[in-house]
Amino acid sequence: MAANTGILRRPLAPSGIWAWMTTVDHKRIGVLYGVTAFFFFMLGGMEALVMRVQLASAESTIVSATTFNAMFTMHGTTMVFMVVMPAGAAFFNFLVPLMIGARDVAFPRLNAFSYWLFLFGALLMNFSFFMNAFPDMGWFGYAPLTSNEFTISNATDYWVLGLLIMGIGTTAAGFNFVVTILNMRAPGMTLMRMPVFVWMTLVVAFLIIFAFPPLTIALTFLLFDRFFDTNFFSDIGAGSDPLLWQHLFWIFGHPEVYILILPSMGIVSDVLPTFTRKPLFGYTMIVFAGAVIGFLGFGVWAHHMFTTGLGPWANAAFAATTMAIAVPTGVKIFNWLATLYGGAIQFKTPMLFTLGFISMFMLGGLSGVMHAVVPVDSQQSDTYFIVAHFHYVLFGGAIFGITSGVYYWFPKMTGRMMSEPIGKLHFWLMLIGFNLTFMPMHILGVIGMPRRIYTYAEDMGFEPLNQMVSAGAFVIALSIIIFTINIVRSVRQGEIAGDNPWGAATLEWSISSPPHHYNFAVVPTVRSQYPLWDEDANVVTPPALPAHEEPIMPDPSYWPIVLAFAITMVAGGLIIWQGHAIAGLTVISSMGLLGMRSIFGWVLEPMEEEQRVSVHH
Repeated sequence: MAANTGILRRPLAPSGIWAWMTTVDHKRIGVLYGVTAFFFFMLGGMEALVMRVQLASAESTIVSATTFNAMFTMHGTTMVFMVVMPAGAAFFNFLVPLMIGARDVAFPRLNAFSYWLFLFGALLMNFSFFMNAFPDMGWFGYAPLTSNEFTISNATDYWVLGLLIMGIGTTAAGFNFVVTILNMRAPGMTLMRMPVFVWMTLVVAFLIIFAFPPLTIALTFLLFDRFFDTNFFSDIGAGSDPLLWQHLFWIFGHPEVYILILPSMGIVSDVLPTFTRKPLFGYTMIVFAGAVIGFLGFGVWAHHMFTTGLGPWANAAFAATTMAIAVPTGVKIFNWLATLYGGAIQFKTPMLFTLGFISMFMLGGLSGVMHAVVPVDSQQSDTYFIVAHFHYVLFGGAIFGITSGVYYWFPKMTGRMMSEPIGKLHFWLMLIGFNLTFMPMHILGVIGMPRRIYTYAEDMGFEPLNQMVSAGAFVIALSIIIFTINIVRSVRQGEIAGDNPWGAATLEWSISSPPHHYNFAVVPTVRSQYPLWDEDANVVTPPALPAHEEPIMPDPSYWPIVLAFAITMVAGGLIIWQGHAIAGLTVISSMGLLGMRSIFGWVLEPMEEEQRVSVHH
């Protein structure tokens, strides 16, 4: 047995909460991501409802301007960084190794470390609420609103440090999935036999690796401005450049849009064949289109800045690239529609949400490509038309797609089916509530309602449509309550699913539901793009397993959570240092030592503490 290098005895076979806090199993980490994302989805939704109650009537005083600013700042930040991204990560973690025939990700402890950094960074940012310092400068953090002159409290500090910590974890996860997908595929699983969802995961991982460094640079500059009185963004007269923030933020921000939407594109590309009983039309073109979207995503950022005075040549260049990126997106949509054509369509709940994704995302794309036309963008910039557009993309697209994935893979994750009648009720309420909420925003934008305002005069004529929007928001809230009931009910008493309840074709459906901790007792050999289907899309039975030893998997570890905690507390120490220098330095130094000890323990800790072998027939 290898020596134990930990402060505490290594958790070889923990149970209860310790099993989750020390796990390195990709499936459990996926569940942790999903549950955490759903919690923040509820929190972000409540922030949205506060805004909609305030805007439902003219000259309302239900909340103050400062509170409203905090609500929309944290609503945007929460939905982007704490909901849609980790929800995609939940599917990446749970499904990718199962889909490629692997037993885990390449770096299991790094995978756990990524999750705990995400969680602690999110908690640090939201802890600001209890310190009366909720960030209120907008989720985009435009300079100079983030300078000490305009945010006297620590609100921006919590926001900056929380994003930095989450960004470290996300970047680590990106490298992990690149290595996993490129190096750990089962024999015969060539790149062009991978499910589209795995391809989209690979594209997203590369986007993360290249998109997050500009955001990290921008946040580090802002951190130095606020903590050490540098002048990257704050004082224009002294040579700073507030537009530098916008460039750095949107060089990250537009690839981030595809980091958010590509997982849903991968989900619907795997759901469609199952419920049309035919192979995905244009598999190669859909894969190629996803890669082109990722590449072009780095060349369109300045369409967020058409009204900042970049000049006609820059505007023309970015208008052209914005038009160009619509082409691969259109390729995907037409291939999805071609898959539907002539198929034996089964309108199960996952399929309904997939169809909802395609239709709502297409509307969002149509309202987006028009903003490649600079005069149109200039007229609609900072109006509610823009709010409507990006919600059709990120809610109508990403959230509908993710929800489709929940209904589709829930049987594999839990071994139980979700209720179809409740699921269909959820779908129709969400679809109706979504369009009731966001379709009128297009009209509000056209008639001149600015975004980011906390109230408006009665004679502006905005009130009737705002009442409709607010009513729709509560319909969405009702649909989420029904969704929650369906999840809880199904986990407890849902119908037993079996290994492959949908008759699907990909590898994850060849093993038990839920899977064993080692996934595959014998690593499969793949001979086609749809290994569980014959030529007529009929399900084939996987071959019987030969005698085999139970695979030895990495043991749980304390070090990922301890190191993530230490890093987060160093960030907390920086905030304390601003008001209490000695206390802050004490926290920074002590947590820094704990972090160094954690790295030392991590490096020397063996992957398996002891050999555990049993033979199965």
